[in-house]
Amino acid sequence: MSKSAAGTSNAPGKNVQAKSGLNKSILDQGWFEFRRQLDYKLSWNGGWLIGVPPQNTSRTCPACRHVSTENRKSQAEFRCVECSFEENADVVGAMNVLREGLSRLACLANENSRRQQEPTEALLAL
Repeated sequence: MSKSAAGTSNAPGKNVQAKSGLNKSILDQGWFEFRRQLDYKLSWNGGWLIGVPPQNTSRTCPACRHVSTENRKSQAEFRCVECSFEENADVVGAMNVLREGLSRLACLANENSRRQQEPTEALLAL
């Protein structure tokens, strides 16, 4: 997100000063504190923050789950080389993050339901 916009001597970048200011703002944000506050406020209001690893979320086909760098044709285009599914790359990334988040939520809910189950009693007749 904070890659330099200066470019090269053959192809200099455009709006370098504006991009530099944006980069500084991004790096000064304090992402850990933002996430901590978000988690705190969600749990206070009954919500959950579920972290999803971002690796390959925009390279994985949501239809057939095929992962390949060739699936991502450009910054905005996604076309699966396996099943020919086409969509905007950002939408594909969002679909995959949602699927992974719901999967993790289901695992958490299943784990919590097992923990809250009361122990069973057994009677032993002698």
